[in-house]
Amino acid sequence: MRVLALGGAGEMGRAAARVLHGDSRVTALTIADRDESAAHAVAAELGAKATRRRLDVTDGPSLTAALREADLVVNTVGPYFRFGPPILAAAIAARCDYIDICDDPQPTMDMLELDAQARAAGVTALVGMGASPGIANLLAVLAGSELDRVDSVVTGWNIHSAHTEPAGQGATAAVVHGMLQIAGDIPVIRDGLRTQRPALERMRIDYPGLGTGEGRSFGHPEAITVSRAFPELRDATTVVVGDRSTSAALLALRWAMGARLLTLDQAAGLAARVERLLPADPAKLITAGGLPPLFAIATGLREGVAATAATALCQVPGLTMADNTGVPLAVAALLGSRNPGVHTPETLLDPHEFFAAFAPHCLGAPSPAAMTVTTRSWATEEDNTAALSSALLTALLTTK
Repeated sequence: MRVLALGGAGEMGRAAARVLHGDSRVTALTIADRDESAAHAVAAELGAKATRRRLDVTDGPSLTAALREADLVVNTVGPYFRFGPPILAAAIAARCDYIDICDDPQPTMDMLELDAQARAAGVTALVGMGASPGIANLLAVLAGSELDRVDSVVTGWNIHSAHTEPAGQGATAAVVHGMLQIAGDIPVIRDGLRTQRPALERMRIDYPGLGTGEGRSFGHPEAITVSRAFPELRDATTVVVGDRSTSAALLALRWAMGARLLTLDQAAGLAARVERLLPADPAKLITAGGLPPLFAIATGLREGVAATAATALCQVPGLTMADNTGVPLAVAALLGSRNPGVHTPETLLDPHEFFAAFAPHCLGAPSPAAMTVTTRSWATEEDNTAALSSALLTALLTTK
């Protein structure tokens, strides 16, 4: 398989490229980036299968030429509201399979509208395959599979797990994206319909085996794509979880942007400066009694009775956003799932197959069975506590 890594010299692209290059199914890997020297450095570090290519994705003829030489394009070029749909359209025209980490709702929906063209061209495209979206969607599928009918889904992630690599004094594209997704209204599903609600609304979270927690609504695609797996879904939201001081800071940034005291870029710069003062610490992410770093909760009916199931990720490939986004992207790309059309993770990937393939790339190389933990409202307190305690112990051991 010949793989074209667009943005392969960036944070997420480098993490994905390391996994892709190490797999025997990849016969050639092109690190394509507008920064040729950075692309050269990544290719040289990886080895013989990797080559560099200077490529500006806004140069249509150059992009088309590169896509025609590849079997699969791994797109980590953001922002996706600008680059996602046109790059996917170019891949379809070149008959090149496609995968990305798009975490913006609107371009996700725009790309899904290219489904008919992709099917006609025999192209399989997977949109939004990182941690959130990506793994979070698959956790929702696992949680929902415990129920006979799914009425509501909440996917959530801990903001303290979203650390990016230092980028001088500026904000990364991921931080800018985060500010955009708290600045205004965000898409959610309410009463079976897609609608807009203000970001950072407080949400009570009832987590089986852990009790009650709190999150704030955040603009991510899962809230509008998870219904593809659960047609009867009535409500869906993505939430961000953090301590009180972090929630207060996010609310203050939202207010300042709304009052036009800060531009989006200024808010992102301020958030980036704060982030650099808070290094990633796994001990703070995996704590007894707190909500997990990445989880999904499904509520509905089981045997005619109201029920809730929650599934959390227990293992990670690293302690940066780059690892925890780029590695699952590469793992999904290597699964080689063939089903022409434009998909999100819920409709293309088998969660069990994915987590089995993901496990060897996580810290400590845990077993596939240790990758996730599910708790259930109908289980005994002892059973849920035992499951969570075992998962917590395994996670702590493998992150040391």
